[in-house]
Amino acid sequence: MAKVNIEGDEGGRVLNEISDGIFFHSVIQGRDITILLPPQVAPALSGLPNAVRTTFIGRDMYVNELIQGLAPDNSERPELAASVAAVSGLAGVGKTELIVQAAFRALKQPGWFPGGVLFVDLFGYDPDRRLSPERALESLLNALGVPGEHIPADLQDRTRLYRSVLAAFAEKGRRILVVIDNASNTEQVRSLLPTDGVTAALLTSRHSLDVEARRYELAVLDEQASTGLLRRALQQACGVCDTRVIDEPEAAAAIARLCGGLPLALCIAAALLADTPARPLSSLAQDLEAEHFRLDELCREDRAVRAAFDLSYRHLGQEQASLFRLLPLNPGLDLSTESAAYLIDADQRQVRRILQDLKRAHLVEIGHTWGRWRLHDLVRLYADEQGRLHPDAHQRETARARLFGYYQETAAAANSYLKALPDTRSSRFPDRNGALAWLDAERHNLVEVATAAPRLGLPETTTALAGVLAEYFDHRRYFDDWIVVTNAALKIFRESGDRKGEAAASHDLGSALEKVHKLEESVNFNRRAVTLYRQINDRRGESMALNNLGLILEVVGKLKEAIDSYSRAATIAHEIGDRYLQAAAQGNLGVGLRQVGQVEKAVDIHTQVAALYRMIGDQKNEATAVHNLGTALQAMDRLSEAIDAHTQAAAIFHDLDDRHGEAMAQNNLGIALGRDRQLQGAVDAHTQAAALYHEANDLHSEAMVLVNLGLAFEAMSRLQDAIDAHARAAVIAHKIDAAGSEARALGCLGATLQKMGRIKEAVDAYTRISALHRESANSEEEGRMLKFAVILHNEWWLRAHFPNSAKSDT
Repeated sequence: MAKVNIEGDEGGRVLNEISDGIFFHSVIQGRDITILLPPQVAPALSGLPNAVRTTFIGRDMYVNELIQGLAPDNSERPELAASVAAVSGLAGVGKTELIVQAAFRALKQPGWFPGGVLFVDLFGYDPDRRLSPERALESLLNALGVPGEHIPADLQDRTRLYRSVLAAFAEKGRRILVVIDNASNTEQVRSLLPTDGVTAALLTSRHSLDVEARRYELAVLDEQASTGLLRRALQQACGVCDTRVIDEPEAAAAIARLCGGLPLALCIAAALLADTPARPLSSLAQDLEAEHFRLDELCREDRAVRAAFDLSYRHLGQEQASLFRLLPLNPGLDLSTESAAYLIDADQRQVRRILQDLKRAHLVEIGHTWGRWRLHDLVRLYADEQGRLHPDAHQRETARARLFGYYQETAAAANSYLKALPDTRSSRFPDRNGALAWLDAERHNLVEVATAAPRLGLPETTTALAGVLAEYFDHRRYFDDWIVVTNAALKIFRESGDRKGEAAASHDLGSALEKVHKLEESVNFNRRAVTLYRQINDRRGESMALNNLGLILEVVGKLKEAIDSYSRAATIAHEIGDRYLQAAAQGNLGVGLRQVGQVEKAVDIHTQVAALYRMIGDQKNEATAVHNLGTALQAMDRLSEAIDAHTQAAAIFHDLDDRHGEAMAQNNLGIALGRDRQLQGAVDAHTQAAALYHEANDLHSEAMVLVNLGLAFEAMSRLQDAIDAHARAAVIAHKIDAAGSEARALGCLGATLQKMGRIKEAVDAYTRISALHRESANSEEEGRMLKFAVILHNEWWLRAHFPNSAKSDT
């Protein structure tokens, strides 16, 4: 056995007992090393940076989890045990401050860390100050009280000595917390991590490191925490009298948004504001709005967002840096691995690996689902800046054209599954659901590409996307997107003098405007489409536009004109031999005929149209035709047949994942069931319809169905349920400013309340109707409702004061 005596800092002796070992120079090597600590050692165990409590906000969940993992005995709750925790995240997100705060709070826990804390900043991303593992171990061993002349030169020996000293401290009840900040890779940090299972460690890195540790990814702050940081920082710097954040909440929220919730950016913004106490927040928010100068603005003295990102960017390999510079060319919020592959014209497997590398470096983030990726707003600006400055910047336009072409071609392939004829479907997707899933995932990108393409010299992308996305926007009821994209295409067609394109865009825009209840504009655009198609002798286009015009005229109550428009559309379609277009026009003609009382003819037409669509495999239009047939059958009191038709239509819409169509069919099924006195079935159908309309965000229709549901409840004498349904309908209608729907709901509500003898509440409902008619200048209806409310009020007063009085005849 060999024994070596080492003098301690205060004259104490450290006895190293080595069995089966060898000794050379000041390096101790052996199988078993036992370090006997003297009674008193004065190591330097107080090197934590200051904890900035003022601007530390929104991180309680992380701190609590970290502290729970550091507890000395988690044997009873092993899921909480995490003696080594690694915090990773974007540059400037507050990783160091988080572990410092956690360390300070853990040190205050009685008996947790009597040995104190070791802190080392590895400067892993700064090439001028980066610490090697050897140098870091030397610093830590010195802090532990090991004299320099007894510290081995070799990394492996330093690691063994360091871990042995930590274990000895722990064994003697002097457990230490090791805090390792700013590691750039696994090699730099692995030797510094304790392995005795007792000593605890906190680690930070911009990368997700492959070490044995509980991992935490630190996210940016939400808006509330961001504005709270601004307020605290300003009041710390300028005093509590600085109320700018409170006085300008909208500007504070804008700064929080423009800083992307990044604590570094927010602290710089607060410092800039503190420099000039008279400067309003709106001034800084306005300066930050300019994207190309935002990173310039977020700079002050030795702190800059750009500089922080620079350090991470310099650590990227060539492939990673190249893709990173191209990612901002995607105009949407996120992109798929497949989209990224088009940017660099590479295999998806290779691109996925590169993106995962960027994710580990926290320069990209996982999108809302696996396989999608996004950039923090400030990182996006930085990446775009690097892309413009890099020598290969000329390749950006080629990469953008590839990406935009991918979106255009794939959208067209997906649209082929929403069109009618099966033999026109692309092989790009396995089925209709797959096509819809892709469109749903890429919707925001497609809209952004369509609107950005003209200014980037790719107008054909806009016009192509406008044409192929119309069906999807209509199906999913994304009417605002439909209007935006179609308007962009219409502008291009008009500027280029393309009358055929202008006609098609006018036709689509008319349809979209009708969906958002801009009926006058819709009629005008549809009439314009009819005129343009006629001028260029496009008879098929003219038939389509006439059919669409009839739909709008029907909505505005011009049934005679609508029927004439449908008839002309059907005639043209017949003359040019387009059976599909003829079926569409005849189906709408059947609806118009039913509304003017020609019900038998309408039934015949809908039956023929449904059979035609079934034959050619167009399930969506088949469902619509069957639904219209059910409505016509109801008008003839053929309720059993109507119920079958609506049930069949609802099933087809359900299989197609057409929630709006299914809701429409369920609502009419409920009406038919109610008329057939199948009241529970009616309640079930209306309940399902209301839920589907709510899911589809069609509040107008939801309010309408809730009134129908209330009437079904009333027919079952479930009056309180009826009141609840009518009240919900009135609230929704009021929210969307639909006065007619609100008045109908309030009228039904008042009538049901009256049945229950709740006269005062009924009076309130009718009085609200009177107010609605007053606002719409409908004086006759206002007077009628006001008179009715007065009568009811008198009845309520009589009942309240003279309970035995006779009921008035209202």
